[in-house]
Amino acid sequence: MAPARVFAVIFLALLGWAALAVDADGITTSSSTSPPSTTVVWQRAHATYYGGADASGTMGGACGYGNLYAQGYGSRTAALSTVLFNDGASCGQCYKIACDRKLEPTWCKPGVTRPHFDMAQPAWEKIGIASRGIIPVIYQRVPCVRRGGVRFMINGHDYFNLVLVTNVAGAGSIKSMDVKSSDSADWMPMARNWGANWHSMAYLSGKMLSFRVIITDGQTLVFTNVVPAGWTFGMTFASNLQFKPSP
Repeated sequence: MAPARVFAVIFLALLGWAALAVDADGITTSSSTSPPSTTVVWQRAHATYYGGADASGTMGGACGYGNLYAQGYGSRTAALSTVLFNDGASCGQCYKIACDRKLEPTWCKPGVTRPHFDMAQPAWEKIGIASRGIIPVIYQRVPCVRRGGVRFMINGHDYFNLVLVTNVAGAGSIKSMDVKSSDSADWMPMARNWGANWHSMAYLSGKMLSFRVIITDGQTLVFTNVVPAGWTFGMTFASNLQFKPSP
């Protein structure tokens, strides 16, 4: 009997991922969490680690999430090559990763032009031997499961509102976003500024705000009056709403 694979489940925090067509490197396996007739396609990549054994160096990055270690995500973060970053459109997506024992049996724990994962060291050590440094892996995208509601952090200044959206379940990544102030009946489209940050050029300072968010699996949520009147730049607001995990 083949050794069981050890998986690391991470969410994409620093760079990104874009859908790839299954090619010669694709691996089709049965899913232990799906009905017997369901198959799961894995793709091959490589992985290394960064940030130290306690994951305290996993902060910053091209999605703008800041210090993920302090937010409790430090042992479950990863990044992909900039080739697959997709200009930030993939920020927040989640993946299951296993060391590819067929290619590297010595350095895998039991359990080409390719994407590359930079993982937090604690997550990486669940699947690989730390002294190796880089290992071949197989991966698949999985639904994101979050605790609590979606959060919005507002930075910027008058006539430039930069909103960082975090803790997004389901697809994890955002397709589009709109904002509406309490003194208007109209939704105003926001534009992706960089990573998981979206901006509006309207004057919204101190006004009660609502957000309408569509994620990349098609789900839509309206966060009515999630930002109270009198807010100031630098504040974060947690909602009571969350997207459903994608099938």
